[in-house]
Amino acid sequence: VKAAKEHSIPQDLNKVLENKVMETVLDLLYVKLSVVEMTCSGDADSEGIVSKSISAHSDLIPGVYEGGLKIWECTFDLMDYFSEAEIEFTNKTVLDLGCGAGLLGIVALQGEAARVHFQDYNSTVIDEITLPNVVANCISEGRRMGSGKDRKASKPPSKRLRKTEGSPDVLNRCRFFSGEWSQVSQLLLNSNKPCSKYDIILTSETIYNPDYYSALHDTLAQLLDRNGRVYLASKVHYFGVGGGIYLFEKFIEDRNVFRTSMVKTIDQGLQRCIMEITFKNSC
Repeated sequence: VKAAKEHSIPQDLNKVLENKVMETVLDLLYVKLSVVEMTCSGDADSEGIVSKSISAHSDLIPGVYEGGLKIWECTFDLMDYFSEAEIEFTNKTVLDLGCGAGLLGIVALQGEAARVHFQDYNSTVIDEITLPNVVANCISEGRRMGSGKDRKASKPPSKRLRKTEGSPDVLNRCRFFSGEWSQVSQLLLNSNKPCSKYDIILTSETIYNPDYYSALHDTLAQLLDRNGRVYLASKVHYFGVGGGIYLFEKFIEDRNVFRTSMVKTIDQGLQRCIMEITFKNSC
């Protein structure tokens, strides 16, 4: 069982971005992974997941490394869906579950979410990938995070970010957690800090392994607001690990807590879906 941990946001944001080279995707900044692989060693990667992933030639080592160093394609499907369906984040509390690069949570922050929490299995992912990405998108070129329109009108960011001063207000709306889902749930629910349930939980490519379905289902049931919504993006089937959207849908059906709706199917390449999940007795 991987214990839960909350990661504090350093006072000196320059430290977070030290030795980081940024790339852009869909107008968002994200850490260049090849540079992380070269610079991340010792204390910076106490779990050793970078070296283990490279030596195993694998994006998944169950119970050791759960894929957070890579941006998986369903993340982009979900980002597209937010625009198409005009998902409203304003004043909502949002959890980016299995966040990896944290792009989904960053989009929620851009949409003026009241609070966004980020969770990944691996602490190295939070410290070396998620937190730098959130900081970079908050302070890039000294600009505060505004609406998508403001950001698109601005100049493209330089590869290495300028020095930043102070902590942008938007970071005060963020919290960062690592550890197993069940442990993070307990940490949140037993915390001294108030933790209201989440209006929206976002999760992408987290149902590849059926062994995790029970923990994921219980986490959603514990942390989702009674009238909240989960947006889950997934491939229809994960070859080699056995999970997939219809298997998880059946699992949810059997538990009889949530209702599901397939809100989008993508047929290019491997078939992928976006599922909306709500409580059966929600409004």
